[in-house]
Amino acid sequence: MPPGPMRSQRTPGPQEETPLLRDRNTPRTKTPLPITQIVILLLLQLAEPITSLSINPYVNQEHLLQLVSELPIIGGDERKVGYYAGFIVSLYFAAEAVTVLQWSRLSDKVGRKPVLLCGLLGTVVSSILFGLSRSFSALVLSRCLHGMLNGNIGVMKSMMTELTDETNMAQAFSLISVTWAIGGTMGPFIGGVLSRPQDRWPNVFSHPFWGEYPYFLPCLTTAAYSLLSFTLAAIFLKETVNRGPIMKPSTVINSDFSRVGEDEILDGPVKDEERSLPLRALLTRPVVVSIASYCMISLLDIIAIALVPLVWSTSVEFGGLGMSPASIGLWKSGYGIMNGVFQFVAFPRVVGRFGPWHVFITCIVLFFPVYILFPLESLALRHLSRDLNPAVGLLMILQLSAETLANMGFGVIFMYISSAAPNKRSLGATNGAAQTMVSIQRAIGPAAATTLFAYSLENSILGGNLVYVVLLALVLVGLGVAVQLPRGVWKHNEQ
Repeated sequence: MPPGPMRSQRTPGPQEETPLLRDRNTPRTKTPLPITQIVILLLLQLAEPITSLSINPYVNQEHLLQLVSELPIIGGDERKVGYYAGFIVSLYFAAEAVTVLQWSRLSDKVGRKPVLLCGLLGTVVSSILFGLSRSFSALVLSRCLHGMLNGNIGVMKSMMTELTDETNMAQAFSLISVTWAIGGTMGPFIGGVLSRPQDRWPNVFSHPFWGEYPYFLPCLTTAAYSLLSFTLAAIFLKETVNRGPIMKPSTVINSDFSRVGEDEILDGPVKDEERSLPLRALLTRPVVVSIASYCMISLLDIIAIALVPLVWSTSVEFGGLGMSPASIGLWKSGYGIMNGVFQFVAFPRVVGRFGPWHVFITCIVLFFPVYILFPLESLALRHLSRDLNPAVGLLMILQLSAETLANMGFGVIFMYISSAAPNKRSLGATNGAAQTMVSIQRAIGPAAATTLFAYSLENSILGGNLVYVVLLALVLVGLGVAVQLPRGVWKHNEQ
């Protein structure tokens, strides 16, 4: 279809930037999703939560707790498990924070596909190393290596944005949450079935190797999936970054980054407003507010993810529920299924009905019941029965349901970050900057929360409940940051 007449243009001032999403109030027909490419991208993304079973304990931390409890470093003191478990959880995000921005900015220049392939190979190597780790230093090395080599999270979000427009973005980003939910369901299943294979199938896994490395089989399985994902991406995934010709300035200024025809392409030098921006120019108010909100919901979420298996597996006498790894895995698998179904079915409709701002604020508030239900579960267990009873089960269901609803906030904040990007060629850098800050938060969160949990228990501060008081105050901070977001996604006149 031939392009319309060229609109009059004005020279952009030094503070003017091109928004990623068009600033129009006129409703548009919903653009069909490019199903094939989106499915491939989601299959690649699935490697991340699946791999987290073995080397990313915030998805299935009960196995890490068992592994840490077997290390000589804790000296047989169960109360110290929280210190070291939280430290290992945080290492991945600390290492990721150092490199993820560089990976994302590199993807703006060389393309998304090469960076994704490098990240998948890094996941394969680090998974194998984690499965072969039998010392604390080896666990540390494999976690750091995974974080440094894997910059795929921010790159995948950038690619998802480039495959969609404002009419179908909510639907596409809901699929990201579904993918993580599927991975969270498959993770506990793979870990529960394949860890310690010598105990489960002694006739098949009779070699002493499987007794010395009881967690290698699930790590090998997840590494195999990452290798399969690498092959799939190498053959079928199409590049979304145009490194040659660029779009007409009129198209760019109106921010319509959906597919363009050949007659809308220009050769020649890249315009200033379409160059990749330096970091200082990238940090506009929309970007800063969006990243800060992303950091807060990520911090609240990773703390909840770290505390659920820790509190549930801790002995009743120390304020936990005394659950076995198998029981925790079953509950988390059920949560993963519930979360995936809800995000797929409800997220686009809820955002369309109430708007992104109201949905995101509600998601922050939902962390109040997520945290407050921890001591209530323990209280109900101690006073009603030492075994799990219907009252405790109901509280656990309410807690996981609140966490499921709160997860809608991630799809919303991805939309805010994408619309805040100053221009298309800075999309990867914007997502990289967001992922860098979130990685720092996620590095701090698990270690701080599990350490505070252990400190509260050891010193019996507020009956061991100091950690929950601090977390409720943190929710208020997150709420104060979130209210600064606009009612809709960022528009040109808000840049």
